Amino acid sequence: MQQLLDYIAILAFVVVYFVTRDIFMATAVLMGGVTLQVAAYWLLKKPIGNELKVTFWASMILGSMTLILRDETFIQWKPTIVNWLLAGSLAGGHLFAKTYLIKKMLGQVLKLPDAAWFVLTYGWTAGFFFAGSLNLWVAYNFSMDTWVTFRFVGLLSLNMLYLIITFTYLYSKGWLSEENLPDPQQAPADNSDPANTQTKN
Repeated sequence: MQQLLDYIAILAFVVVYFVTRDIFMATAVLMGGVTLQVAAYWLLKKPIGNELKVTFWASMILGSMTLILRDETFIQWKPTIVNWLLAGSLAGGHLFAKTYLIKKMLGQVLKLPDAAWFVLTYGWTAGFFFAGSLNLWVAYNFSMDTWVTFRFVGLLSLNMLYLIITFTYLYSKGWLSEENLPDPQQAPADNSDPANTQTKN
């Protein structure tokens, strides 16, 4: 259910664009879809993560500028801004706050040494930065049809590739063994700790 919510807005954007060939209508649908996504999380009482918050505000601001100014460039920049903000958050969290944001998100699922969190942090930072840069290259060098296709298929494929690389790295280091997984008997106690409520934000 949660995975469906995560992709329904962009899927609706792609479908509406290819049905109507109207980027402005598709943008309006995207804005509505992201709004419904946030509302669904709120109604289901699920935590709204920082990535969704960034996506929501980027969609609202850049989508509004696209519709008001009738310039599709703004919505084409949205994936880049979201990816670069995520990259900046990961790197900035470590450089300035001396914390690994990925560890806050996955620390209840995996018990890893700081060396691993360091590699994951900067690996995903590089990945997000590359995805944002690649989006601009496609937007400025190819047709709108190609960009919309890349927006869904290309960026989704990149995320899947990053996940495969992440799991391959962890497996090669032997960090996916049972001793690195949380103890099921301790999980309820961990979830009751107020400090752990921030791991999904």
